[in-house]
Amino acid sequence: MSTLKLTTRQWQRIRADLHTEHPKSVFMIRDRMKAVLGFTVREHAGYRPRTARELKEYDLSDNIRYDTEKERKFYRENINEHIICLDFYNERKYTMFLLKYSEFLNGRDRTVT
Repeated sequence: MSTLKLTTRQWQRIRADLHTEHPKSVFMIRDRMKAVLGFTVREHAGYRPRTARELKEYDLSDNIRYDTEKERKFYRENINEHIICLDFYNERKYTMFLLKYSEFLNGRDRTVT
C-alpha cells in the first residue's frame, strides 16, 4: 500500500478533474472508490513540528501575546496543518495517477480553474 499526501488545494483540483471522468457514486462509497480509482481518501488535521525555515519565518512575525510561556513555546514549535492522504491499494493505478498528475503535484501546472 502506498500513501500520497496532498494539500487541500491540490486535492480539490484533482477531485474536480476526477468528477468529470467518473460518476458521483464512485466517490460516495469507499469500496467502489477503491475498486475504480485504486485508492481511498483520509483527511488529517492536527499539529506537526515546524521545519527550520518555518521557525525562522515565525520568529520574524511573532507578535502574538500568549497567556503562558508553555503555550507560546507550543505554538512556536508546532504548526496546525490539514492534509489529504490518498491510500493506494493498486500499484498500477498508483503509477498511472502519478503519471497523470505529476506536473500538477510538482507545482509545474500553472493553469487556473
